Amino acid sequence: MSHRLFVGIRPPPPIRDMLIDRMEALDGARWQDDDQLHVTLRFVGEVDARQADDLVAALASVHGDPFPLSLAGIGHFERKGRAHTLWAGLGESEALRQLQSRVEMACRRAGLAPETRKFAPHITIARLNGGTAPIGPWISEHGDLASQPWIVDGFTLFESHLSAAGALYEPVRRYALTR
Repeated sequence: MSHRLFVGIRPPPPIRDMLIDRMEALDGARWQDDDQLHVTLRFVGEVDARQADDLVAALASVHGDPFPLSLAGIGHFERKGRAHTLWAGLGESEALRQLQSRVEMACRRAGLAPETRKFAPHITIARLNGGTAPIGPWISEHGDLASQPWIVDGFTLFESHLSAAGALYEPVRRYALTR
């Protein structure tokens, strides 16, 4: 049996509420729901049960101190000149980059191929398609998004279940960051 996995950070409820409060007034956007809001540290993809077990064990070796993180701005990703994703940005954080690097090394120790994409920390808030209204006005209205810092005290290995209603994310194991 295969498992579709990723490693991420779940923001606390007040941060997720702040994001959900902005999810309106853009016709055609497929807004993420509360259970989908996360920062991806590493997309793993499809792996078999043995490799999933190896990854669970390798991630247990990732250590670091809790650190602050905050929301900072709104943006979008494009493909072939067309926006396909709206995201909430994060404040600059060397600790987040270090955690992502440690997670990447654990994935490699578990036998996964190296990630080739540059780490672009964000929280996806909407998926867009050709029927979505122009995003410029929405980004202008919400682009100053900012939050007070919250403390990241751990990360989670998630399994992603794809369905017609969208992806469902099931926590497999949470890993604490401790001093």
